[in-house]
Amino acid sequence: MHPLALLPVHLEPPFFLCRMVGDSLTALTIEIQMDKLEEVKAAIPHREPFLFVDEIIECEENRILCKKTFHSDEYFFAGHYPGNPIVPGVLQCEAAMQAGAILLTRIFKDEALGNRLPVVAKMGEVRFKQMVRPGDTLLLEVKFKSKMAGIYLLHAKVTVGGKTSAQFDIACALINQPEVSESSAN
Repeated sequence: MHPLALLPVHLEPPFFLCRMVGDSLTALTIEIQMDKLEEVKAAIPHREPFLFVDEIIECEENRILCKKTFHSDEYFFAGHYPGNPIVPGVLQCEAAMQAGAILLTRIFKDEALGNRLPVVAKMGEVRFKQMVRPGDTLLLEVKFKSKMAGIYLLHAKVTVGGKTSAQFDIACALINQPEVSESSAN
């Protein structure tokens, strides 16, 4: 059977912008995942090993849903906790905040954001309800609530296996990025 015959019929035409390598569905899947990761990287400046969004699943006017899978070889599992690895709660929050940054760049794409970055000014009402372990996939849902005096208010909900693992409120500000000289970039 041809690998394209296995694809769901509801896929939109941009899906087919990913070229197929040989006759391998695996190669197609890898290329699609790379394209999805490139979409994330185009929206925010975070990079590995501190990029905690794998894919943008949905993006609506005031809401985004992203995905992050934590693999067993993540650098932090060696020390958190040896023999009983758990994703630190702060990294769950970071993943959701990165999704929120993507949402803000999309909401305000028409405004002159220039060389500005969304950064966290405050977190509130943080609740952790479920442990996240190697192999778990997080769904990161962030909703834009309002903008007040240059502060952007959002609400984040992180789920794993259909259960809420974390939720919290975020206040973000936009800061000017410093100019990076070639000598400091190396």
